[in-house]
Amino acid sequence: MRDIIDAMPGDLTMQIFDIIIIGGGHNGLVCACYLAGAGLKVKVLERRSVVGGAAVTEEFHPGFRNSVASYTVSLLNPKVIRDLRLEHHGLRILQRPYAMYMPLPGNDYIRTGSTTGETQTEFRRFSRRDADRLPAYYDMLDKVADVMREMVLETPPNVGGGLIDLWRGLKAGNRMRALTMPERRDVLDLFAKSAGDMLDYWFESDPVKALFGFDSIVGTLASPYTPGTAYVLLHHVFGEVNGKKGQWGHAVGGMGAITQAMAAEARARGVDMELDAPVAKVQVRNGRAGSVVLEDGREFSARGVAANVNPKLLYLKLMDQNTLEPEFIERLRRYKCGSGSFRMNVALSELPKFSASPPGDNGRHLSAGIIIAPTLRYMEQAFIDARTLGWSRAPIIELLISSTLDDTLAPRGQHVASLFCQHFNPELPDGRSWDDVREEAADLIISTIDGYAPGFKRSVLGRMVLSPLDLERKFGLIGGDIFHGALTLDQLYSARPILGYADYRGPVPGLYLCGSGAHPGGGVSGAPGHNAAREIIADFKSGKLK
Repeated sequence: MRDIIDAMPGDLTMQIFDIIIIGGGHNGLVCACYLAGAGLKVKVLERRSVVGGAAVTEEFHPGFRNSVASYTVSLLNPKVIRDLRLEHHGLRILQRPYAMYMPLPGNDYIRTGSTTGETQTEFRRFSRRDADRLPAYYDMLDKVADVMREMVLETPPNVGGGLIDLWRGLKAGNRMRALTMPERRDVLDLFAKSAGDMLDYWFESDPVKALFGFDSIVGTLASPYTPGTAYVLLHHVFGEVNGKKGQWGHAVGGMGAITQAMAAEARARGVDMELDAPVAKVQVRNGRAGSVVLEDGREFSARGVAANVNPKLLYLKLMDQNTLEPEFIERLRRYKCGSGSFRMNVALSELPKFSASPPGDNGRHLSAGIIIAPTLRYMEQAFIDARTLGWSRAPIIELLISSTLDDTLAPRGQHVASLFCQHFNPELPDGRSWDDVREEAADLIISTIDGYAPGFKRSVLGRMVLSPLDLERKFGLIGGDIFHGALTLDQLYSARPILGYADYRGPVPGLYLCGSGAHPGGGVSGAPGHNAAREIIADFKSGKLK
């Protein structure tokens, strides 16, 4: 749009951009692409030496590469994939043969199938009633998820806003009015109730309830019986893979393949990306966000600043507190973060051999999400342990062996696996640090898997261990929170991150939030970046950004 160089004191120059984006994670890249596509001059500042944020692929053991933090695909929005030409830039997503396999005590297992009928056949081994109720359960989830899919790429109304917000509120209300009364009650249940209470109503078998209940506590420091966890379950089912709703998949080359494709499109659109450029401060001049200062002292000026970071990082660390209202600051301090997540990547000499494997499966279960959490009570106890002891003595684990679908990640005949583990409290009792107990917790996780797949411990050639503290240091995930803030009713939709600022605009003119701390929340979706870009472009067109 414009190319202005202003003289600065000391014969230095400061190039003025239309928008500076803080953070080159996937949402920052998405936002940058849309803005540059509208003709704006965009600069992305990333503190690490690689773009991608938590969606990156790295070598963690000689010859072994894996998705370091984010590790599986479903929520990536199909519009973002199309608009940013990600497939043109080499992105390929492979669907899992089926979603989940859960080994059970006593040399048994439960799994989903590739079709509803196949899943019913599996469930019938545990409960004929549960198998019969499964289609109705799926139908209930699908109807609510379809409403959510329509709202993902929309800007929420600001409560108490003007005519635009009134229109947005009416539009959302019309979607609810289109539902039958039973369907509206389902929406209320899924937003307000616990997953445990909901699943106890729908099913009677503990393994069936556990299989579905796992999604309700992913990335959330909570019991499945904590109110609000039913929404977390819903949040994980409104995605799709290659046009198939509710499916999960793998990006060939790991999650970094997604963000590298986004970066390629950003470069093609003329986005200026700078790495190893940590931001120290957002400067407010004449009541507007006008520039950012890096830790090395360099300053870049812009007509607007969009932050792809946790709202707490933006407002409590990067902003001068005198530029914000005290009540706003206090609300941000109470913004809930901390997911109890513990991530490991392991190099394996061979595939694990679980004590109970589906007959005639031909190893397909090893390409599914392998869940160790046999009952809802097991998950609840893991949460109780984390609250009282620091971490669960019988941890919840999802094991995903990505090399079974993608042979580019490990040497021939060997494998890599992602271990997403819970519950591990970001704040340990007695003032202990995760630096002191990280390896002890990692050993427990490996031993837990070995109990279901004897010999697993022996097959581990190397490992990368990321405690909640490591996730915060490496990726800026406060408290290890993969969602940039808890997905609770008080932090969703018009209340994300705070009531009154749900439209991606901050309390200072020219300041925007384009990361997962904005609607619709966490996951590798690209939706917050897409939506924030739309609002920024609207402000340029209306003259609010000059």
